[in-house]
Amino acid sequence: MRQAFNEAQIALEKGEVPVGAVVVCHKRIIARAHNMTEALTDVTAHAEMQAITAAADFLGGKYLNECSLYVTLEPCLMCAGALAWAQLGKLVYGASDEKRGFSRLNERVLHPKTEIVKGVMAQDCAHIVKEFFKQKR
Repeated sequence: MRQAFNEAQIALEKGEVPVGAVVVCHKRIIARAHNMTEALTDVTAHAEMQAITAAADFLGGKYLNECSLYVTLEPCLMCAGALAWAQLGKLVYGASDEKRGFSRLNERVLHPKTEIVKGVMAQDCAHIVKEFFKQKR
């Protein structure tokens, strides 16, 4: 999660919503990403989406069933849907997202075999997002 948090800090420095993600496969980081919605002017350029694409490219296949995604903020419904299609093996997230997180709508959005771990570094992950929006307002 520390590596995902480092990605969130990179996003913050770039003026993006500070969310970071890494994909781990067989104890090795195969993808790193952070939000890029502003830089790419693309509402789908969330950290998770960028990480999925990079990991699939690295693996040469679309399924991430042997991989874990570490992300600083609970994925939104769009990202959760993409993770389901990728058949992600394990999702580990930091802060919950009470407004847009997938679990508020339906935790069954993910693939049925996806293991979920919540709250890793939750305070740090929540703090960076709250501070970002405090500065914006």
